[in-house]
Amino acid sequence: MFKLFLKIATRFLIKNKMYSFINVAGLAIGIASFILIMLYVNYERSYDTFKGSENVHRVFMDYLEGGKYVPRDANAYIVSGPTLKEKFPEINDFVRFRRRHGMVLIHNNLAFDENIGALTDPSFFSIFDRNLSKGNTQTALSEPYSIVLTSSLAKKIFGDANPIGETVKIVGDADSTFTITGVLANDNQKTHLKNDFLVSFETFYTWKIFQNDWKYTWNQNEYFTYLQVDESANVDLLNQKVMAFRPEGLKNERHHLEPIEDIHLYSHKPYEAETNGNGDNIKLLSIIAFITLLLSWMNYMNLSSSKSLERAKEIGIRKVAGAKKSQLTLQFLFESALLNFVAILSALLVVYLLLPSFNRLVGQNLGFDSAQLKTLLPYLGIMLLGASLAALYPAFVLSRFSPVKVLKGKLQTSKNGLHFRRALIITQFVATIALLICTFMANKQIRFLKNRPIGADLNQVVALKGQVLDRASDSLFYPKFETLLDELSKSPYVDEVTAAGTYPGDAYANMNSNVGITFPDGRIDDKHIWYNYGAYPKYFNLMGMEFAAGKAFSQTAQKWSRNVVINERMAHFMGVSDFETIIGKTINFWDEDWTVSGVIKDYNHFGLKARVEPLIIRHGRNSSNVLVKLDKKATTMAGINKALYDLERMWHKVFPLSTYNYTFLDQKFEAFFNEDRKFAKAFQIFTILAILIASLGLFGLTSYTCIQRKKEIGVRKVNGATITQILQLLNQDFIKWVGLAFVIAIPISWFAMHKWLEGFAYKTTISWWVFVLAGISALIVALISVSWQSFRAAIANPVEVLRDE
Repeated sequence: MFKLFLKIATRFLIKNKMYSFINVAGLAIGIASFILIMLYVNYERSYDTFKGSENVHRVFMDYLEGGKYVPRDANAYIVSGPTLKEKFPEINDFVRFRRRHGMVLIHNNLAFDENIGALTDPSFFSIFDRNLSKGNTQTALSEPYSIVLTSSLAKKIFGDANPIGETVKIVGDADSTFTITGVLANDNQKTHLKNDFLVSFETFYTWKIFQNDWKYTWNQNEYFTYLQVDESANVDLLNQKVMAFRPEGLKNERHHLEPIEDIHLYSHKPYEAETNGNGDNIKLLSIIAFITLLLSWMNYMNLSSSKSLERAKEIGIRKVAGAKKSQLTLQFLFESALLNFVAILSALLVVYLLLPSFNRLVGQNLGFDSAQLKTLLPYLGIMLLGASLAALYPAFVLSRFSPVKVLKGKLQTSKNGLHFRRALIITQFVATIALLICTFMANKQIRFLKNRPIGADLNQVVALKGQVLDRASDSLFYPKFETLLDELSKSPYVDEVTAAGTYPGDAYANMNSNVGITFPDGRIDDKHIWYNYGAYPKYFNLMGMEFAAGKAFSQTAQKWSRNVVINERMAHFMGVSDFETIIGKTINFWDEDWTVSGVIKDYNHFGLKARVEPLIIRHGRNSSNVLVKLDKKATTMAGINKALYDLERMWHKVFPLSTYNYTFLDQKFEAFFNEDRKFAKAFQIFTILAILIASLGLFGLTSYTCIQRKKEIGVRKVNGATITQILQLLNQDFIKWVGLAFVIAIPISWFAMHKWLEGFAYKTTISWWVFVLAGISALIVALISVSWQSFRAAIANPVEVLRDE
């Protein structure tokens, strides 16, 4: 019997090529879209998932602001982990990380730069479930000046040789030698805390690059701290006790716990280890995935039921010949299974072909490895269940036809069936219009961010870095550094040169955060965070920052002064509204007096998703970044290449043994909303696919309607109806359905976009024209989808139609 079902199903699908193509295409697009999106969604959700990760929590700091505590620091203190473990028996262990970016390792006089390293405790291996491909986890991080490399860094430095027992030096402390005691296995682990090498925490207490930090306990929170909580513990209750705990030394802040598995998508605090993902974007993409899959199932149900009238006589004859209802149901289910099988194979082929392009879009390396496929298994059940339910409706509709009515030509479709199909189309267009609105709004927000002035001019500004800049403590460094600045300023491609500790678009980690300051009127604030960094006097002019009052730093005979420039936000923070009144006044922090020489207009240092923070820019000898404003000669690609070559030549002329790299500031600043830009692009692509699926559904229902009303159309044409009138008759219902879908979609999409925009400190307005544009676009898509079938019905010969009837 199954052989017969296969033969009949294959013959039917081959004979009805258009029907089969539309159904397979709709299902394949929906399934392929679903698989691609869920591959990405599951990848993002799998960060920091390892054996025991459900019991690992990060400690972060809340600060008391405006009478309530708010999350303000992803780091904790050097003593936070040990103190909390001692205080709460529910905590089994802790591990700390003190990270440093851009570190350079030296081996055999060869420099390996741009590495991220961290001091960490030996408990790293047990808490994070990490193994070594070489070395012993019990001893690798137990002794001072022990270092563990990732396998990629080990291969980069030592090739295929065994590095265990070999030594390296780290720039910044040329007198210290580190012994390699381990090589980490599995570099590709998805984590928010990526490190190229790990140094034993015992090294901290004698390592010279941290000599100014040795005395700190509750004074410096630069340590990522993770707790391993007992699996039987009530984490919510423990968190309440941790927040209520006030160690001696903490005033207006408290510890707070968060699951490590949530950090990548839901933690966006200052001083994060890196820019994390966006949980709201992932939720919206998940919704799109299920919408596209649901639309493809709806299409199949509509197309199958619309095809039922054409198969009515076939079913009637089969029933008269003795076919049972159960046999017909099985046959149609077999047809559905065969069609879905072809659609799934087509979808997998589409995914295979599009995966490289999709990876470039989302910036990941997704694939069909065992780990990825394992995450899709739960959704495979959903797809099979949905496909089965979608197939059951048309199968029961077809097998239920009365042979007497069919053969007499008196078959009438029930109103309930027609209403159900209309409901499916309306639902499809509700989803389509909502997706269109969200797509337009996402693109509008990205354009708003890109075009919004940030209060600084980053165009043509290049930041130069190299390992030599970490030697600021060397007394011989600064004369050469000043020579470098002079040499660079002589380049014909350079407009201006300066230096600063950080710049707009740089990370929180390169800026000082402080609590405690004395205002000019003598008031002391020790409850709020503010930020500061050092810069040369030309910094403000080079960055195109405007002064609201005063001017840049004043030079002194010693060249350096105790002058500062503050931003408007800092002035308001001090209670000053007339900025001129604070010029020349003294503020005190770090137990030193500083004179305010100017107030600059607010600029966005941390990107446009974050609010403007109170800032103090010190007149300081900070050499962390050399900032170069390129001349107009470097506006073309050829000019830029010549300028970069000239900058590197001059750099190595002064510092021949130093590493060298550069960053364009405008590109780095835009990286703050790269994730949102990729999300908007992905949203746009999958919205187009959803529109295509909805169009196929309309095409199917139009076909069904034209079959139902072909006698009516013939009679109207015989009585003088024009083609235009027939088109209007057939299309007006679809226009009403799109209008109803538009009304339903407006509040849904408004709510979704309102919630999404809450993640931005600066956001565009939800404009009325976005809704109108989406509605018009959906209407045009609907008219295009139905007009071809309607036109065919309108131009059909009424004599043939009526004779057939």
